[in-house]
Amino acid sequence: MLWATALLRRSRAATAAVVLPTVLWAALFGGTLAPKSSSGGDLTVLSHNVNQANPDPRGTVRSLIAAKADVVALEELSPETAPTYERALAAAYPYHFYEGTVGLWSTSPLRDAHAVPIMPWTRAMRATVQTPEGPLAVYVAHLPSVRVNPDGFTTGARDAALGRLTTAVRAEHARNVVVMGDFNGSADDRALRPLTSGMSSAQSTAGNGFGFTWPSEFPVIRIDQIFVKGVKTTSAWTLPATTSDHLPVAARLDLDPGGAADGPKD
Repeated sequence: MLWATALLRRSRAATAAVVLPTVLWAALFGGTLAPKSSSGGDLTVLSHNVNQANPDPRGTVRSLIAAKADVVALEELSPETAPTYERALAAAYPYHFYEGTVGLWSTSPLRDAHAVPIMPWTRAMRATVQTPEGPLAVYVAHLPSVRVNPDGFTTGARDAALGRLTTAVRAEHARNVVVMGDFNGSADDRALRPLTSGMSSAQSTAGNGFGFTWPSEFPVIRIDQIFVKGVKTTSAWTLPATTSDHLPVAARLDLDPGGAADGPKD
C-alpha cells in the first residue's frame, strides 16, 4: 500500500520513506529468508515441548512418529503423561530415558544416560546415542520461562539454570554434540552466548525462514532450539502443530562432515 501511494504521488519523500525501511529490513533479515538447506545427512533429531497440559498425548506421538526422526527429545513431561509417551513411542523407539520433565527416545542404543542438575527438579539430561556412524552426545533441556513483573522482565531463574547447563556442556568430552530443547530464548539472545559459543544453530545454518515455534497457533518467536558441535546440519525445519502450544523442531545432521580420515569421534 505504501509502495503504491509513493508511486502514484511520485513523491521523493514518500518513496524514500518506503525504500529506506525496506532496504534496512532486507539487510537485517534477507539472509534468514534465503534457502540454506542441502541434501544428505546421517541422522534426524527432533525436539518438542509437548505441553504438560496437552489434551491428546497419543495424537502428538502419532505426529512425531510420522516425522521418522532417529532421535526424539521431549520436554514438559509430567508424572501423569510420561508413561503414556513411553508406551506410545516404544515400538518405534526401543531405547529411551526420561527423568523429571525431560526425556530422550532413540532408534539406536543409549548409554550413560543421566539427569543434568540445572534446577531443584530435573529439567535437563544427557545421553550418548550409539549411532551407526559413531557416538553422539545429546543434551535435552527445558530452561525456566522469562517472567514479567511490575519491574520488567525477570530472567534470574532461567539464567541460573543456563549457567549450570553451560558448565555441563563445556565439560563434555565427546566430539559430536547436540543440545536441544525449549530454551525460552531465541538463538540471538545474548544470555545464551556462553552456551552456544563454539556451537551452531541448526535453524540459522540450514533452515529456511525464521522457523518460529511459539505460540503454535500463530508463532512469533523461536524459543525451541537445536544447537550442534562437531557435526554439520544439512537441513532444519519446524513440524506441523500438535495439540501442544509449541511447534516441534527437527534437523538433519551429517555426523562426519570432515570424512572418516579425521579419526575417532569420541
